[in-house]
Amino acid sequence: MNNLLKKSSSKQNISLHQELKAYGKSGCYPFHMPGHKRQLTGFGDPWQLDITEIDGFDNLHHATGILEQLQQQAAELFGSRRSFLLVNGSTCGLLAAISACIPIGGKLLMSRNCHKAVYHALELRSLRPVYLMPERSRLGIMGSLSPDAVEAALDADPEIGAVLVVSPTYDGVVSDIRAIAALSHSRGIPLIVDEAHGAHFPLSSHFPASALRCGADVVVESLHKTLPAFTQTAVLHVNSDLVSEDAVRRFLGIYQTSSPSYLLMASADCCLQLIAREGPKRFGELRTRLDTFYQEMSRLSYMECLKPLDTFAWDDSKILLSGQRLGLSGPSLARLLREHYRLEMEMASGHYVLALSSLMDTEEGFQRLYEACAEIERQFSLNPTPVLADMIDRSDIYRLPMAACSIAGAMQQPCRTIPLEEAAGQVSQEYLYLYPPGIPLIVPGEYIYPDLLSLILELRAADLELNGLSDMTNQRINIVIS
Repeated sequence: MNNLLKKSSSKQNISLHQELKAYGKSGCYPFHMPGHKRQLTGFGDPWQLDITEIDGFDNLHHATGILEQLQQQAAELFGSRRSFLLVNGSTCGLLAAISACIPIGGKLLMSRNCHKAVYHALELRSLRPVYLMPERSRLGIMGSLSPDAVEAALDADPEIGAVLVVSPTYDGVVSDIRAIAALSHSRGIPLIVDEAHGAHFPLSSHFPASALRCGADVVVESLHKTLPAFTQTAVLHVNSDLVSEDAVRRFLGIYQTSSPSYLLMASADCCLQLIAREGPKRFGELRTRLDTFYQEMSRLSYMECLKPLDTFAWDDSKILLSGQRLGLSGPSLARLLREHYRLEMEMASGHYVLALSSLMDTEEGFQRLYEACAEIERQFSLNPTPVLADMIDRSDIYRLPMAACSIAGAMQQPCRTIPLEEAAGQVSQEYLYLYPPGIPLIVPGEYIYPDLLSLILELRAADLELNGLSDMTNQRINIVIS
């Protein structure tokens, strides 16, 4: 008992604040979000800036003053008709966009690789999804969504009320938004684009064209992912008469906090001001650093940068590093980079790691990453191991489902809990995500395919991060009692 008490007491003494301060001074370089990369100074004492809706500082939910001016500046900078500032991340933007575009019980045509927020909108609004699977890249990652597949789905189902596409994906894959927008508009329905990972697209010609420029009606972008703003900051753009601004505003009042943080909004202000002043210069520097890094990596024989060139377009600020020719899985490579080189990656997949870059990355950061890759190659190429057979790629585990009932329907039915290993053929009452980025492998109401379950068990054995089950050890799952 004493040992248990001591262990519990030790955990309670851990201070998040102190851990964060220590990490910030550790010299670990962040190839991950947020996009400010801890490089900005001069923000001021946050305790002095943290206020509520006092006189002169406006109200985000009824913006008519300084916050409305900030939103107008965002619209001008990004090239949108109307921009709404978000402090609950792209999550609340997606919930509001879907709710504003489709009535309760309506149909949404959506790519299966959507973020979990989209599935939560399906549940909350009792929507009926029509799923499309993106094409598979030969590199083992999800590719672009085919306009032909969108057209076929729209032709087959006139009840579809809106289309939702993820572009770019977590890995930077871009779909043909212009073609998909034209197909949606020919049916008189809006196109929503989850461009959370592409907030830099409208701001620089060095990267793929933005969904706004390509005709999307609603675009949701995370400022914090690729731009210098605090975590949780994002924007929702309305760019069409097909979507009611009033409806968007009403649903944002539901999904956003009623106490929006002025610290978050001030960081978004600083972000937009920095880009307005220095955007072309800083994006140009990022382009040069990326080009130099890719050129240096091309001289290595085993370590490589994966480039999904068999897609419509790709954002190469998402660096996909692979050591599979050396027999290194994604988690193994991420661990090496973290423990031996103080480089923290954004994500480790089965056969690669994802390093996120932004306009705030330094030349030193890119040089450290290259030198680490070169040294890893020198060490492991002395005795290279064949490519591991169990390097699971993510395109293997996402597939079109067979549903027994809707998400909302499954959540309202009785359930029982069984070992995950025994779940083949059962109907799930829970979500299961591979995180990041939070794309569901299983959704409530769907049958659990035996082959998918086998892959999930492999992911669990490989210590890849699985979220969503009420059993946080991922040993048991709730299934619907038929």
